[in-house]
Amino acid sequence: MTTAVDNAIEELDVLLVGAGFAGVYQLDRLRRLGYSVKIYEAGSDLGGIWYWNCYPGARVDTEGPIYQFSREDLWTDWEFSERYPGWREVRQYFDHLEHKLDIKKDVRFDTRVEGADFDSERNQWVVRTTDGRTARCTFLVPCLGFASRPHIPDIPGLDSFRGECHHTAWWPQQGLDFTGKRVAVIGTGASGVQVIQEAARDAADLTVFQRTPNLALPMHQKTLTPEDQQTIKASLPRRFEDRISTFAGFDFDFLPSNAVDLSPEERTAGYEQAWQYGGFKFWLGVYQDTLFDPASNDHAYAFWRDKVRARIKDTELADKLAPMEAPHPFGVKRPSLEQNYYDLYNQDNVHLVDVAENPIDAVTPAGIRTRDGVEHAVDVIVLATGFDSVSGGLTQLNLVGTDGTLLRDKWADGIDAHLGMMTAGFPNMIFLYGPQSPSGFCNGPTCAELQGEMVIEMIEHVTKSGKARIEPTPDADEAWSQHVRELIEPTLFPLAKSWYMGANIPGKAIQSLNYPGGLISYRTKYAEAKDRDYAGFIVS
Repeated sequence: MTTAVDNAIEELDVLLVGAGFAGVYQLDRLRRLGYSVKIYEAGSDLGGIWYWNCYPGARVDTEGPIYQFSREDLWTDWEFSERYPGWREVRQYFDHLEHKLDIKKDVRFDTRVEGADFDSERNQWVVRTTDGRTARCTFLVPCLGFASRPHIPDIPGLDSFRGECHHTAWWPQQGLDFTGKRVAVIGTGASGVQVIQEAARDAADLTVFQRTPNLALPMHQKTLTPEDQQTIKASLPRRFEDRISTFAGFDFDFLPSNAVDLSPEERTAGYEQAWQYGGFKFWLGVYQDTLFDPASNDHAYAFWRDKVRARIKDTELADKLAPMEAPHPFGVKRPSLEQNYYDLYNQDNVHLVDVAENPIDAVTPAGIRTRDGVEHAVDVIVLATGFDSVSGGLTQLNLVGTDGTLLRDKWADGIDAHLGMMTAGFPNMIFLYGPQSPSGFCNGPTCAELQGEMVIEMIEHVTKSGKARIEPTPDADEAWSQHVRELIEPTLFPLAKSWYMGANIPGKAIQSLNYPGGLISYRTKYAEAKDRDYAGFIVS
């Protein structure tokens, strides 16, 4: 039964949407500054994406020691047990944050925001939830992450399937046992690779439906020993300092040399070193021309290809998983990290269907039928089909600007967002990890802290100057979009159909959804605007 408290309108200085890293950071900082602030969270616990990501194999693709907040009182008595922690341990980290920061008392769980309108007379957002709650807030700060709107492909007959069918983003919290079952995984992105590795071990039969091969990198997972933990603790201050001055918020960066300028022996030695280190080092810690020069990119792909093909016994399978010619430039789609992904295709219970050649025709009550007429009988279908990334979390909400326009309609033909934080016509709505910010190019906790401080400074600038609202001008929005276009055009990113460019969603405008200039450039651009009294913004 709905109570009177539920129906009461909540009056706040700041309403945060989402209780992941960004939301938790904002709540703690804004409370300390004296603001009345709450989080509305659709899930039942803290964690953001790590509340929803509970599918088999879900784990972090950033090294655990730097996948946390940099505040010393938060990391001195916390340790991840693995180099790349799994979803359960990340949830334990959020329990640790709760113990330290007492976050949950200001979180409304199981509260999904449906939409919001800006009241220009009172300079407030009026926020509505699906369960009938209403809040008024001066500042609305969506902290939705880049992967909060799952993409379900339009496959005929999907609703007719009689077995279990789940998108990785909506996995049953109680789990799902693959043991002895016939499993189909549609999609080979990051979540697909992780699920496939688990299903190959437990399922009686696994069929993988691949459109584009994943150029996955070796994780080199390990359990951390007490000696490892000692070394990590000693190095963390330096690593936290390093991560704020690199391209993507990690504690390593591109090598300051060009692959095309090196001898084959020198070039290969650099690749080998990055490969043996593991993780994203071979992506974001190799030669600086890799994502710009096609010849350099070809060298990186050839090294990757030869490493992978050596692990696959069947030549025809190797041609599908690691083609002799690159399916797209290396690194312009987000690589996944793998532990035994390529080896498992040598197993008798694992089968690959190339849907680029043999598309899925329909889902039937008993399985999946492909264009060649074959029906693949399965008990479980896993939709590892990705997300309407970066902008989809915002556009799925009914956010109405000052002229009555929905945000999704304003951005229908392309996104304009000054500094990747605000857009004209939507005053006092400042989004973190949103479109045209570092977002999907940045380590999450790094971005939560750096961009989080920018949001707090903007709120403080407005309130301490006695003003009521802030919004960018349309010219500033367009200038930022043009800046992003100028940065992406010399790169190889536009040559691939990726979620980085919005190409995975039918009808979505093709543009760089993330800021491609790196953290240093982004921080500089923000500082320039701030030093010029928030140039490009109207504070009134």
